[in-house]
Amino acid sequence: MFNKILIANRGEIAVRIIRAARELGVGTVAIYSTADRDALHVHLADEAICVGPARSTESYLNMNNILSAAVATGAQAIHPGFGFLSENSKFARLCEEMNIKFIGPSAKVMDMMGDKINARAEMIKAGVPVTPGSEGEVHTTDEAVKIAEEIGYPIMLKASAGGGGKGIRKVNNVEELVPAFEAAQAEAQAAFGNGAMFIERMIFPARHIEVQILGDSQGNVIHLGERDCSLQRNNQKVLEESPSVAIGHTLRQEITAAAVKAAQHVSYENAGTIEFLLDESSGKFYFMEMNTRVQVEHPVTEFVSGVDIVKEQIRVANGNELSVKQEDVTFSGHAIECRINAENPKFNFTPSPGKITNLFLPSGGVGLRVDSAMYSGYSIPPYYDSMIAKVIVHGENRFEALMKMQRALLEFDVEGVITNVDFQLELISDPHVVAGDYDTSFLGNVFLPEYQKED
Repeated sequence: MFNKILIANRGEIAVRIIRAARELGVGTVAIYSTADRDALHVHLADEAICVGPARSTESYLNMNNILSAAVATGAQAIHPGFGFLSENSKFARLCEEMNIKFIGPSAKVMDMMGDKINARAEMIKAGVPVTPGSEGEVHTTDEAVKIAEEIGYPIMLKASAGGGGKGIRKVNNVEELVPAFEAAQAEAQAAFGNGAMFIERMIFPARHIEVQILGDSQGNVIHLGERDCSLQRNNQKVLEESPSVAIGHTLRQEITAAAVKAAQHVSYENAGTIEFLLDESSGKFYFMEMNTRVQVEHPVTEFVSGVDIVKEQIRVANGNELSVKQEDVTFSGHAIECRINAENPKFNFTPSPGKITNLFLPSGGVGLRVDSAMYSGYSIPPYYDSMIAKVIVHGENRFEALMKMQRALLEFDVEGVITNVDFQLELISDPHVVAGDYDTSFLGNVFLPEYQKED
């Protein structure tokens, strides 16, 4: 096993990785920007090293500084977490060249699956269903108009190199297409340095279903079931649960088998997620994309499967076989995760950085977990993502999980900054959500208009 790994991230995921590594007997190195000097992950790691100023481009995205920190501290591997450099094949390749193990898939696989157009082509080869759409990159509005006419409206415009909801637009008709294409392309160019787009027919209404997979260097690939991530705002997930109430036994077998087939086709190693859109009316599902990293919502899968995904990542990167085989994986109960952000839902979810003057996190009872890097007196910097915690619950059934989440959110108390805790409490208590009657349009089209009327 590694003696020491460097965590190229911050916040709750850095804390999560440090704890997993410590339980494996592995030393840890935290990196931090000048704005994160007092962050929890800095205090918890065995060593910590500053890699630059507050701006991400000069610190958490600074490959040279991060690799220099790894060399200087003798770290044998780097865990990128999610976001930042986690899906950057150039960084993974640099790690390989410097004989530092990147805890994730190879740069080659990241290139193959990180680009949505390449990924789509590979899934067609693998026999995994994909939505009708463009066969290659789309660079001009003239091309976009022609392709949209062929596949039919409504369509989705997506950045080829995209992620995190950037460079995505829904288009209902030809009148909307040109301005939407230009806006999405400009956003993609600014976010990823790549303005290439592709087009897919929109599956609507739809469920966003993703399957957690794990692979090792010996060719073993397993799945850990599915998560329902349909509650989204602006293509950003808000709440996730496992298993999905929209999927029965037969469909579950089909969609998880397709995910394993996809991962096997590209000889995938480490943790990854295959994302699908499910057309509930027909029961058909379609490959959407692959995330070649650990997901924000991985704890719900850990609760229902009993598998520690982060520990498996470290073991697999060390060359070990997966600690479980598919026949060993059993699923129990129901899990739900709510993302807690420092933001004001009443004012268009404006970020709310500042100093936490008092903090009480929910606790007590079996099946409750809070992943966070907050502490009383901590100042949330304004430079990074606004997520400050994740509340995850597990119950014997969905009703118990819902009630446990309501209880947890009622106990959650943060003073000094505005959070979305009350928003999440209203969402988890909504009759449609309680009944499991929602799709990807529900939060934006049904829940939010009513929520915002309350003022």
